[in-house]
Amino acid sequence: MSHDPWLQNYDATCRLAQEVAENIHERNRQQRTGGNPAKMNMTLRASLQKLKQNIAQLKEGLLRASSSRRIMQSEADRRQNLIDDLLTREKQLNGTFRGDITEPESTRSALMAGKAGAGGGGAANPWLINESEETKGLSFGDIKQQQQRIIEAQDAGLDALAAVISRQKIMGQDIGNELDEHNEIIDDLAHLVDKTDGRIRNETRRVKLVETKSASCGMMVVIVLLLIAIIVIAAWPV
Repeated sequence: MSHDPWLQNYDATCRLAQEVAENIHERNRQQRTGGNPAKMNMTLRASLQKLKQNIAQLKEGLLRASSSRRIMQSEADRRQNLIDDLLTREKQLNGTFRGDITEPESTRSALMAGKAGAGGGGAANPWLINESEETKGLSFGDIKQQQQRIIEAQDAGLDALAAVISRQKIMGQDIGNELDEHNEIIDDLAHLVDKTDGRIRNETRRVKLVETKSASCGMMVVIVLLLIAIIVIAAWPV
């Protein structure tokens, strides 16, 4: 027996739908035989209201389980299909109860067959849906174990993905540290280039200053030599 509350509630709702179907069949039999089905009608109205409430609770429980990721998406879709089919069954039961839908002979036969086999606990429920091939023939416990294996496989995949992401994060941090070191080296080179450029400008100014002084000294030497030559010529006896 499964310990999943949702599956237990679903099983109980299915049994309630089966009971309603059997009671509708019995009510219709009483009407055909001239009996008084008033008490049965009251019971059916209460049961149909309870069936509606149970389906609403199943929808709410599925929404919570899906939002909290307690079940996989595939299981959520499967359960939603179960709810959709229950809603269809509820609509059919209400229509049959009101007389809008005629109870087919095949359904009456199936109900009687199900009722006859109910004592064995394995009777098929004609109001339940046809399950998928993956879960057909499995008990709720088997389905729970199958779901647990799928979740464990998914968790293992997530762990492997987390390990890959962790390694990538470490690689990214190493690359970032290396880039920081390269940026520091570039900053040092830029500072060295700035200092070298300043020194070159200073040396250039000094060279220009020396050239200017050299030119001035050369001109003075020429003038002094000219003056000496004039003095010598003037002092030379004629």
